[in-house]
Amino acid sequence: MKSTTVAFIDKIKISEIINGVPHGIAILDKDLCVVEMNNSLELLTGVTASEARGIRADFILRCNIGKSSKKFREVLETGNSLSVAGDIITQHHQKSPIHFTVSSIRDDSGKAAGLCIFLEDISVLQSVDGKEPNLDGVKDILGRSQKMLEMFELMPVLAHTDASILITGETGTGKDMIAEAIHRASSRTRHPFIKINCGALPEALLESELFGHVRGAFTGAVKDKPGLFSLAQNGTIFLTEIGDLPLSLQVKLLSVLDDKEFFPVGGVKKEKVDVRIIAATHRPLRELVRRGEFREDLFYRLNVLRLHLPALRERDGDIRLLLDHFLRKLNTDLGKSIKGYTSKAIEILTSYHYPGNVRELRNIIEYAVHICQGKSVKKECLPEYVFSPQEDSRTVGEEEKEQPGAGQTQSPGSPGGGWSDIEKEMILEALKKTGGNRSKAAKILGWGRTTLWRKLNRYSLN
Repeated sequence: MKSTTVAFIDKIKISEIINGVPHGIAILDKDLCVVEMNNSLELLTGVTASEARGIRADFILRCNIGKSSKKFREVLETGNSLSVAGDIITQHHQKSPIHFTVSSIRDDSGKAAGLCIFLEDISVLQSVDGKEPNLDGVKDILGRSQKMLEMFELMPVLAHTDASILITGETGTGKDMIAEAIHRASSRTRHPFIKINCGALPEALLESELFGHVRGAFTGAVKDKPGLFSLAQNGTIFLTEIGDLPLSLQVKLLSVLDDKEFFPVGGVKKEKVDVRIIAATHRPLRELVRRGEFREDLFYRLNVLRLHLPALRERDGDIRLLLDHFLRKLNTDLGKSIKGYTSKAIEILTSYHYPGNVRELRNIIEYAVHICQGKSVKKECLPEYVFSPQEDSRTVGEEEKEQPGAGQTQSPGSPGGGWSDIEKEMILEALKKTGGNRSKAAKILGWGRTTLWRKLNRYSLN
């Protein structure tokens, strides 16, 4: 059932206004059916605005503020606003504390035309007041596709155990965000979360960073230095790009997993440690094991629990959600006031393959926001490489993804293939813009300096 209020809402383009608000908002007609809702409420409920329109609000907002329909009707009839705290069942089937503000909407003649419902998440305030904090750990990770919802359901299970976790997925899928979210939702949340890239440092330096060293262990070791395992005591250590860990350090890591103790570099006394290990990789570890480049026993010790992140091209509907999210965020960060995208820009952006996944999507939008001089992102604001022909890619199963030649598109940074040529061009363009300044070039590309350094070596651009 649709109300004539829809015409009124369309006239003032209310969707553009409410999508700029970082809290949930729903607009109801006088029959208490949803006319419009913003992106924040879509994320909270798991229901899109197009699905919700014409549906009674109490079927969309699963809350416990009494008989919501009766309370909403009272506001509509009296014009008196309602402000009350309650709970809502989120799209992740979890109860979240919310403060509801319900106000009436009147037409030009002063008659009741509908309601505006404002939903503010008060879980942070509750934790400050000493009550149980909300530790669902997934609030900052956007996605409403089926594959992401399945992952969200699994994450609380992984958080409430101390077993090692192996997170797999292509480059740019957000493995580091998932690892930190699991840590925040775990019993170790009040202790450190420490991340280290196993492929970013030379072997000798990496060993010292991980396990520390004693004075005199090598030239320049003028005092004892604790390693990251010691600093992460009682917390979580996140080993990203675990597939790049040298074999000699794989042995030492296995010892930590088995015995929870290790020798610092140059030390003769073992140190005991209590940390949870989460590892991540975009490389096919089973194939590395077959080639003798990764220890089989370490693989099985890390692979106790497994979480695979889907590529962005496999997340139906999430691209548009992320486009709107990053546009709002970058508008704020860069002091811009871009309202949205033209239909042609949306067509290009939603059909692009995103071999660099969410990280690449963000970089594209950041580029467009910098370039855009008007109120809408046009196709002329997009980087040239998004118009290049792309290879087809099919969705494959998790085990198939670990097999070479399984048909998956190469991830960014892999030698060979169309994306490699594009990435080299991006690097060269960034270096030209910065006059060869690598730090500034890395910032433009959205990478760390070590990532840029590795790619310069890989593509022989040094």
